[in-house]
Amino acid sequence: MKRNDLIRLLEKNGWYLLRHGSNHDIYTNGARNETIPRHRDIPEVLAKTILKRAGI
Repeated sequence: MKRNDLIRLLEKNGWYLLRHGSNHDIYTNGARNETIPRHRDIPEVLAKTILKRAGI
């Protein structure tokens, strides 16, 4: 999955950028944080795991 597509899905569901890390960006919904790696392509297994933890 493309990183931009994953971020777009998160932002559509109320998540926003909290801060930039050195190798990851941290997104939050106010209650929980999720780290998004800075790779152009994110493996499908990782993307599904991130979305599942985010409740999407």
